[in-house]
Amino acid sequence: VQLVESGGGLVQPGGSLRLSCAASGFTFSTYYMSWVRQTPGKGLEWVSDIIKSGLSTWYADSVKGRFTISRDNAKNTLFLQMNNLKPEDTALYYCARVVTDGVNYYDDYWGQGTQVTVSS
Repeated sequence: VQLVESGGGLVQPGGSLRLSCAASGFTFSTYYMSWVRQTPGKGLEWVSDIIKSGLSTWYADSVKGRFTISRDNAKNTLFLQMNNLKPEDTALYYCARVVTDGVNYYDDYWGQGTQVTVSS
């Protein structure tokens, strides 16, 4: 399993970025996928999930209405469109594969992360 994030960078408050996550080594279309982020102060924070088909999504309250998760199963790629970015969105963003034991859902593989810095 390999997950490779890209698209991070430095952006001013109010700006936008689009993160990508290229997946390989597994059948991408058969897994839920997730974005999570990590900051030194707040630790690991869940951002968003998307089902296999892409037709249903979930968001943390902190990003709802500003971020959009999507996927292209033909290209084995996960996306996160981030609009109206705020300084508190500054973090290392990871994509993750989601698995289930039949009761709980959890992430079992992560990429190396891509840094997003929101600052004027």
